[in-house]
Amino acid sequence: MDYTHLGRSGLSVSRLCLGTMNFGWKTEEGDSHAILDRALAEGINFVDTANVYGFDAGKGRTEEVLGSWFAQGGERREKTVLATKVYGGMSDLPNDTFLSARNIVRACEGSLRRMGTDWIDLYQFHHVDLATPWEEIWQACETLVAQGKLLYVGSSNHAAWQIAAANEAAARRNFQGLVSEQSHYNLLTRHVELEVLPAAQHYGVGVIPWSPLAGGLLAGALEKSDGARRSEERTRKRIEQHRPALERYEAFCRELGHAPADVGLAWLLHQPAVTAPIVGPRTMEQLEGGLRALEIALDDAALARLDEIFPGYRAAPMEYAW
Repeated sequence: MDYTHLGRSGLSVSRLCLGTMNFGWKTEEGDSHAILDRALAEGINFVDTANVYGFDAGKGRTEEVLGSWFAQGGERREKTVLATKVYGGMSDLPNDTFLSARNIVRACEGSLRRMGTDWIDLYQFHHVDLATPWEEIWQACETLVAQGKLLYVGSSNHAAWQIAAANEAAARRNFQGLVSEQSHYNLLTRHVELEVLPAAQHYGVGVIPWSPLAGGLLAGALEKSDGARRSEERTRKRIEQHRPALERYEAFCRELGHAPADVGLAWLLHQPAVTAPIVGPRTMEQLEGGLRALEIALDDAALARLDEIFPGYRAAPMEYAW
C-alpha cells in the first residue's frame, strides 16, 4: 500500500479510503467487521463514515458498527485514521442540524460516544452551511482541537469559493483550517476540475473523491447481468444517457486487460489533486476489486484516450475565456 499526506497536513493516509456507508444496514455487522479487518491487513488505514449513516437501521448505526469493531482491540483504533462528518440532522430538534457551534460540539460528542473513541482524526463538514459564519464554525473546531477530541478538519461538497472563504477565515484566527475536501468526482462527473481542484491545490487541501465509479456506471454496467440493478429505472436511464461513451469505455478496458471498475479507480489515482478515492464496498469481493486498482499504471496515451471518451474541463477561467 502506498501512503500520502492528507493535503498540506503531516497526516499519512492510504491511497484508498474505505467508505463505510453500507455498514450496519446493507452489510451486516459481522461482514462489516470482516471487511474492515481485511482492509486494515491490506494497509488501508483511512476509514470514512458520517454521523447520519445507518439510514434504514437508524442514524448513527454505522458509527456504532465501527465502535464495536474498535472495541475488539488489536490496536484497531490506533491503526486507523478515522474520518466522520457533521451536518445532517440527527433528530427533529432545530439545533441538531447544520454547522452551528452548538451542533458541531454536540455532534462531535455523539460520534465519539457511538464509536467508543477519545478522538476523531478528521472531522468533516458534510455540506456547506451558508447561514453560519466561518468565525463561529472555527470557534467550535478550535475548542474541540484544544480538547484533543479532533485533530484535523475537512469539508465535503463545498464549492471552490467556499473552500477559499473557509481557509482565509481560519488563517485570520491562526487556525489550520480545511486540509481535505470530499467531492463528487469520477470520469463521468468532472465539474470539480473547473474550480474546486485548482482551489484545493492552491490551499493544500487534499481531495477525496466520493462515488468514484459513478454509482456503478463505470463498473461495467453494460456487461453486467445484474437484473435487479439494471431494472432500476434511474440506473437504466443513466445507462442509456451515457451508452455511447460507456460502450467505448468498456471496449478500451478490454484492450487494457482490466476490469472497468479498476480502471475508473486507477484514473482517479493518477489525478494530481486526488489524495484517496473512497471505495464503499458492500461485500468483500467489492473491496478486493478496489485493491486491484492500485496495481494499474496508466500511461499518457491511456489517460488521453480516457479524456477523449469522457471529456473533462480545464481550470477556470481558461475553460471558457481566452
